[in-house]
Amino acid sequence: MIANVQLRHLTPEEYLAWERQQPLKYEYIAGAVYAMTGVTLAHNTIALNLYSQLQPHLRKRGCRGHVAGVKVQVSNREPYFYPNVVVSCDEGDRRAIEVICYPKLIVEILSPNTASFDRGDKFKFYRRIPTLEEYVLIDSEKVGMDSEVLKGSLTDRRRG
Repeated sequence: MIANVQLRHLTPEEYLAWERQQPLKYEYIAGAVYAMTGVTLAHNTIALNLYSQLQPHLRKRGCRGHVAGVKVQVSNREPYFYPNVVVSCDEGDRRAIEVICYPKLIVEILSPNTASFDRGDKFKFYRRIPTLEEYVLIDSEKVGMDSEVLKGSLTDRRRG
């Protein structure tokens, strides 16, 4: 995320209506909106490579993956984030038009501007998603990845 756009406090409904009219994507937390940062070529390559590796496995399990530009709603009313890669296996998300509400896997690709937020406050928000099983952080500037298994890995849950 980058700077907070100076708007009055928005309700979630106002945010959703307002953002539909914007040329940029904005994340939403507690009435405030934050413009999404641009990505580097490395960042984009990592997301696409990960998605291309996941996609064949997702189809077999009835899951869908999305790369960038797909909004995730953390709880009943807010916040809303745009993870780099998100996977959902929920039937409700299959019919969704604008927002994923039941993610199973979320991947954030770290940049110097977003790393501390992605590791800290954003992770605290993501932990509130009951369906989320794994949160993966990938460093875009050096070889490195962190993964937090929240409710058992996707692979382990499929075996049982």
